[in-house]
Amino acid sequence: MFRNGLEPWHLLILVVVILLVFGSKKLPDMARSLGKSARILKSEAKAMKEDGKQSADTAPSAEEPAPAQRTIQAAPGDVTSSRPVNEPTDTTKR
Repeated sequence: MFRNGLEPWHLLILVVVILLVFGSKKLPDMARSLGKSARILKSEAKAMKEDGKQSADTAPSAEEPAPAQRTIQAAPGDVTSSRPVNEPTDTTKR
């Protein structure tokens, strides 16, 4: 029954259905955004691996001062809606 799972005409039908559903104008934009998302995911995963190696290699010393608390603003220059960000102080529990 499923001897030859995916034949060329199956792929052709799939491409036609995708073109009908999304339209030919939106497909390049969708592919571009998918590529950007994949690059961001790859760079974030790499950064997390490097951060994990750095925290494992260096033990935190008691003499280091606590980092200053960061503030996120809703819009550039808008100080009325800014709020402090609660970040974990111990990096080994992540």
